[in-house]
Amino acid sequence: MRSWLPSLRPVASVSKAHTDTPEYVMDPRRDHEATTPPVEASVVDAAIYIDGRRQPCEVELARLRDQVAQQPGAMAWLGLHQPSEAQLLALADQFGLHELAVEDAIVAHQRPKLERYGDTLFVVLRAARYLDTTEEVSFGEIYLFVGTDFVITVRHGQAPDLSAVRRRLEDDPDLLKLGPEAVLYAVMDAVVDGYAPVIAGLQNDIDEIETQVFNRDPRVSRRIYELSREVIEFQRAARPLLGILSDLEAGFDKYGTSEELQRYLRDVADHATTVAERVDGFRQLLNSILAVNATLVSQAQNEEMKHLTEASYAQSEEVKKISSWAAILFAPTVVGGIYGMNFDVMPETHWKYGYPMAIGLMVAVSVALYAIFKRRGWL
Repeated sequence: MRSWLPSLRPVASVSKAHTDTPEYVMDPRRDHEATTPPVEASVVDAAIYIDGRRQPCEVELARLRDQVAQQPGAMAWLGLHQPSEAQLLALADQFGLHELAVEDAIVAHQRPKLERYGDTLFVVLRAARYLDTTEEVSFGEIYLFVGTDFVITVRHGQAPDLSAVRRRLEDDPDLLKLGPEAVLYAVMDAVVDGYAPVIAGLQNDIDEIETQVFNRDPRVSRRIYELSREVIEFQRAARPLLGILSDLEAGFDKYGTSEELQRYLRDVADHATTVAERVDGFRQLLNSILAVNATLVSQAQNEEMKHLTEASYAQSEEVKKISSWAAILFAPTVVGGIYGMNFDVMPETHWKYGYPMAIGLMVAVSVALYAIFKRRGWL
C-alpha cells in the first residue's frame, strides 16, 4: 500500500518554507525513525462489543480482527491518538480501509466531511475548545472509519476526550448495541456539545468588545479583527456538520438505520443547527461592531478637527485684533516720528498751526483705520 501514498517524512533538502505547509506542520510524526513502533503503540483503547457489552479481546491488531470475524454480531472499536503514517498503513491493511481515506488521515488538516467507500464511512470532524487564559479557540481533528463491524477513531489534538464518550456508551448498552453508527453518533454529539463553551466564550468576548467600542478604547480594532478570525475558523469547523448530518439522514432508509438512532442523530442535527446559527450571528454582529467602531472613530476625528478649527479660528480672530490695533497705533507713530527728526528746514515746525495739524493728522488716521477695521469685523 505504500505505492499509492506519498511519504510525509521530509528529506534534508526540504526548505523551511516547505516544512511550514499544513501537511508538514499538522503531522506530528514527520520526523519518525525508520523503525516505527507497531500500531498498538498509538492505540489508546481497543475493545470488542457484543450486544453493547464489552468483551475480553486480544491487544494485537491482527488477532483482534480475527476475533471480530469469528463472532457474529461483534463490533470492534479502536481509538488511536496521533498515529504515524506507517501505523495507519498497517491499520488499513488489517481493516481494508480505502487508500484515499487513509491518505486524508495521514496528511490531516482536512475540512469536515463525510465520504462513503463501499461499506465504510469516512468522517472528518473538527473539535473546538475555548482557552480562557488566551481568549482563543483551539481546534483538534477527529477521523472516523465506520465499517459494518468496526469503528476506528483517529484523534489529533486534545479535544474531545473520547474516553469519556466510550464510558458513556458502555454505560448505555442499549445504545451501543445499535452498532458502529451509534459510536459515530456519540462522537459527533460530543463534538457538538464541546462547541457550547466556545459559543459562551465568544459571546463573552463580543460583550467585552462592545464595551470597549463605546468607551473609545484604541485597542479595540485589533481585538475585533482577531476575534473575527476566530469566528470564521470556528464557522468552518461547525457549519459543514449540517451537510454531514444531512447526508447521514438521506441514507437512513437505504442503509437501514434504526429509528432510535435516527432520533439521536436528528437531535445532534438540531444542536448543530443552533451552533451554526449562533456563529453566523457572531460574524454578522462583529461586522456591525466593526462598522460602528469605524463610525465612532470617524466622529471622534471629526470632533477633534472641529476643536482644532475652532481653536484656529479663535487664534485668527485674536491675530486680527492685534494686527488692527498695531496698525492704528502705527499711524501716529509714523507722524510723530517724521516731526520728531528735528530738521532745521521743516516748514511745519515753525508754523503756528503745525502742532495742531500733526495731532489732528494722527487722530484722523487712527479714527479712519479704526472705522475700516471695525467695518470688516476685525475689531
